[in-house]
Amino acid sequence: MLIHWIWLAARPSIHDRVKVELLRQFQDPEAVFYADGGSFDRIEGLTPEGKAALSDKDLRPAEKILDACDREDLRILTYADAAYPRRLQNITDPPLVFYYKGRLPDFDSQPVIGVVGTRKATAYGITVAKRMGYQIARCGGVVVSGMAEGIDASAMKGALTGGGCVVGILGCGADMVYPVCNRGLFADTERYGCILSEYPPGMPPLKYNFPKRNRIISGLSCGVLVVEAPEKSGALITAHQAADQGRDVFVVPGNIDMPSCIGSNRLLRDGGIAVSTGWDVLSEYETLFPGRIRKDTGPVKLTGYDEEVPREPRQAPAKVAQKPRIFGKKLPLKHNVDKKVIDKEENSPYIDLNNTLAGLSPEERAIADALMEGERLVDDVIAQVGLPTGKVLATLTLLEVKGVVRRLPGRHVTLKQGK
Repeated sequence: MLIHWIWLAARPSIHDRVKVELLRQFQDPEAVFYADGGSFDRIEGLTPEGKAALSDKDLRPAEKILDACDREDLRILTYADAAYPRRLQNITDPPLVFYYKGRLPDFDSQPVIGVVGTRKATAYGITVAKRMGYQIARCGGVVVSGMAEGIDASAMKGALTGGGCVVGILGCGADMVYPVCNRGLFADTERYGCILSEYPPGMPPLKYNFPKRNRIISGLSCGVLVVEAPEKSGALITAHQAADQGRDVFVVPGNIDMPSCIGSNRLLRDGGIAVSTGWDVLSEYETLFPGRIRKDTGPVKLTGYDEEVPREPRQAPAKVAQKPRIFGKKLPLKHNVDKKVIDKEENSPYIDLNNTLAGLSPEERAIADALMEGERLVDDVIAQVGLPTGKVLATLTLLEVKGVVRRLPGRHVTLKQGK
């Protein structure tokens, strides 16, 4: 019964991963509700506090949540429903229950892109976020974001102007408008997309809710786009969660002298994919969603929202490293390198490639070896080399910078045989 789903989802002191394990062991929440305490001994990760929470069989709080959903016109989506996104089911800690308003899209059949960034966005960030949201929508993508001020709201407004579907993931109840300044955006999101929350109606926007909800933004998405993020930003949490979940991380390059771009530019150093248009993002998934994605390079028309764009504040130049750094390691600067003399220089691409491969690290060489037979899907490379997803993505970017590999549309990569 639905009330047992709400009861289990609301149990305190139990990690979402453990709640999913309870479902696997007992088949449904009703069986968990009626199980005795000894039945939980085999559940890995269940603490004494969690067992105590499961022994509380009071359904009245769950009944109040159901009444509030009726009153606020909220719908409920459970982990077992057919509409629950399979992409999200595959993360380690998916929510058991969602409360939502609006039209729930078919997440699994569409290219979903999470767009995140700083709340204190510059004029550059707001303009770029709107343009990227607009272009993603025009190319057939669904924009998912956190509905915060700044980059999140701007990307969603751009997508709405482009006629696309948008999804807002909240860190409070889906019946609440937060921040209040986005009231108009909430109304439009409910009308042309949906507002989702794992928190029941009435839950206030508590500070610790927001980092937790970021796993949903990345978990729903094929890839996450970071537009503008300072050194300490929730957007970076989302980006790292995306990498851990096996999602792509796209980054719009920013001004190296702007503190608001330090974090996003660092993501580029650590393996993020540099993009400048919505098509740069969507083209990665063209083969995965045939007929859904279309190239749209027409003019960007951002007339749907006419709010004032903040002036660029005067900023002191950010401190930058004086020597090139990759993954925190200093690169030795080379001087007086003699030019190699090679017979038949016009036929040298494969010789140059062999020389380049000889100087690679073990991780880089493993990836290069996986590409020796030709063009491969990134996911297949990850499976073959057996390294963490984030490490493979970062190493692929480094190999691309070195001129060893070349990215192709549809998440394919290949060795770059020559110049």
